[in-house]
Amino acid sequence: MRRKNRALRVGLALMTLIAVSLPAYAGEPAPADKWTFALRPYLWAPGISGTLKYDVPPTGDGAANVDFSSYVLENLNFALMLTAEARKGDWSVLTDVVYLDVESGDTNVKSVSFTGPGGRFEVSVGANLDTNASLSGVLWELAGGYTVARGGNSSLDLLAGFRLLTIKAETDWLLSGSITDNVSGGTFARSGGVSQSETLWDGIIGIRGTVGLGDSRWAIPYYLDVGTGSSALTWQGVAGIEYRYDWGDLQLMYRYTYYDMKEDKLLQNVSLGGPAIGVNFRF
Repeated sequence: MRRKNRALRVGLALMTLIAVSLPAYAGEPAPADKWTFALRPYLWAPGISGTLKYDVPPTGDGAANVDFSSYVLENLNFALMLTAEARKGDWSVLTDVVYLDVESGDTNVKSVSFTGPGGRFEVSVGANLDTNASLSGVLWELAGGYTVARGGNSSLDLLAGFRLLTIKAETDWLLSGSITDNVSGGTFARSGGVSQSETLWDGIIGIRGTVGLGDSRWAIPYYLDVGTGSSALTWQGVAGIEYRYDWGDLQLMYRYTYYDMKEDKLLQNVSLGGPAIGVNFRF
């Protein structure tokens, strides 16, 4: 619990640090009082790593922990990534959708837990001869924002909303041998497969904006949020560089998303981080 609270405090401290480091551009006029829109298709190539916790009944009550890691460009089956924004004055609404279907190139059954007369305990697993995992699902965010500072090419928005993660995980394993617990009488088969799904809803708060580089068309966009709900803690950070044209922006970013799950969830301590490139069309 201390580790989770400390991570939450760190996220809030980072948001505060970015906020106070930007100039408070007083007296700058707000944008014209009309609706404007932006649409940004992009490609995100994250490395994905974490632990899957399956409820796998052996011949008794048990669960299997599966470590996995994958790099999207190497193991991607399908992806859809899109951000959209509507703005009027200082108020805005933004949404971001990521759909991924990816196979893990590095997977191992880490341990198997059994429930016996003395309670639940864990047994480490030896050699994994052939274990594979696949993940498919949607990461969707919807938030409202308000601009609290603006000037020149720079801005700062506060935002609040929610993030949804719905994921389906499948694992097929082949171990060097079956695992038998003499206390509980449970046996975890040498080979098999399992598929489970999970849906997580988390409320989030955060900041976003840009830092203009002088009077040039170059700027540094940034985004940071932190939240909780179905997960114990989730946070996301994005930063990079953009070049502004009259019709839109060309952006090169690094995006990192982290989930610290509760013990009863399918996903445990999962992270997605990697470069992203996109084109932001304004109209």
